[in-house]
Formats: sequence, C-alpha cells, structure tokens
Amino acid sequence: MRFLLHPAALAAGSLAALAAAFAFQHLGGLEPCPLCIWQRWPHVATVLLAALSLGFRGPAAAAFLGLAGLAALAGAGLAGYHVGVEQQWWPGLEACAGGPPAQTVAELRERLLNTAPARCDEVAWSFLGLSMAAWNGLLSLGLAGLAAGALRRANWPDRSMAA
Repeated sequence: MRFLLHPAALAAGSLAALAAAFAFQHLGGLEPCPLCIWQRWPHVATVLLAALSLGFRGPAAAAFLGLAGLAALAGAGLAGYHVGVEQQWWPGLEACAGGPPAQTVAELRERLLNTAPARCDEVAWSFLGLSMAAWNGLLSLGLAGLAAGALRRANWPDRSMAA
C-alpha cells in the first residue's frame, strides 16, 4: 500500500506544477515563453506515466514509475537550461528572442502588430530570488528523486512492489 503513495504523489506534484503554470498564465497574465511551454510537457508525461504505474503491479509498475521519474528528470534538465538562458550563461533558442530580425518594413510592422511571445532570457516572476524556471527545476528534481526512492525501496525479491 505504501508504494501506491509514491506514484500518486508524483502525479500530484506534476499536476500542481501544471496548475500553477496555467494559473500564472491565465489568471496572473504572465505570458509563457517557448521554453516555459516546453517545460510543461515533461509534467504531462510524468502525470500519465505515474498514473499508469498505479494500474500495474510488479515489473510493469516499476517500469512506468521509472519512466515517470525520467520524465521528471528531463523536466529538470529543461528548467536548468532555461535558468541558464535567463542568467545569460548561454544563448537561448531563436524562438525565444522573437525570431530573426525583420528584413523589411512590412515584416517589422507585421511583427509589431502581432503579440510577440515572452522572451526566454528575461525573468518574468521570481520568489526568494529564484525564477519560475528555477522553482520548476527544483520541483522536477524532487519528483525524480521521489520516483528513484520509491524504486529503490520496492520489494524487489518477489517483484510485487506492494511493500
């Protein structure tokens, strides 16, 4: 029974991250940059894989939980990359800067009239000196650690994972 808490907590943590991201966007008015959008996908994968692990026992449950942990770890990697872009440690993607410079006046006018995405290299919100990307990275690392800990504590001799 104790094992079931780990995938549920993993799914709940990623669901909370997604809910916070959508709340900041739709209630708080903070438009996400392309890297912010990318960081949502590992949370979606973590939720789905953790939920799948609840429907299985033994090695299949372990496999889905392990994949959920890897998805969370991938999310931490994306968040770390985003923090590096925010801190100007390395350049971001071309999409993060609004694309290549306009070549004509008509192209510039078109870009100015259309809402440009938020820039990846600017911190839109921070708490305790950490950006949303940094908080997401810490949460994602914690979720990956939770999955790894659950796999490590599982009852491997009988492969039941019911311990």
